[in-house]
Amino acid sequence: MAEMVAFELVSPEELLISEDVAMVVVPGEEGDFGVLPRHAPLISSVRPGVISVYQTRQAVTERIFVAGGFAEVTPERCTVLAELAIPVDKIDRADAEQRLKDAREDLADAKDELARSLAAREIAIREAMIKASEA
Repeated sequence: MAEMVAFELVSPEELLISEDVAMVVVPGEEGDFGVLPRHAPLISSVRPGVISVYQTRQAVTERIFVAGGFAEVTPERCTVLAELAIPVDKIDRADAEQRLKDAREDLADAKDELARSLAAREIAIREAMIKASEA
């Protein structure tokens, strides 16, 4: 049997995935990175995007949208602590588009740097969510 890596995806609400996988691809802040067994240790922030889970190295078996968070990788394990995690096939595109519209209005109405920063973050999340739902 091929080597596997333990993968856990945790959101504030629940443990979404805890299983051995052939590979996982995580949307890191500096770019996507793949985790295979015996990966070098690292810690990375996670940007809004899609985590792809592979049970074999040939095909994606699960796609989960994450709004951001942190990933810790060891030679045996990959743990992602996500701010928000939703299976791609459960994304409500109409809701995401409405929230994107609202966030753009919030950005236009922002009175200070904090409000601008929060609105810009929401825009990035909703744009990534909509893109994920198209793929």
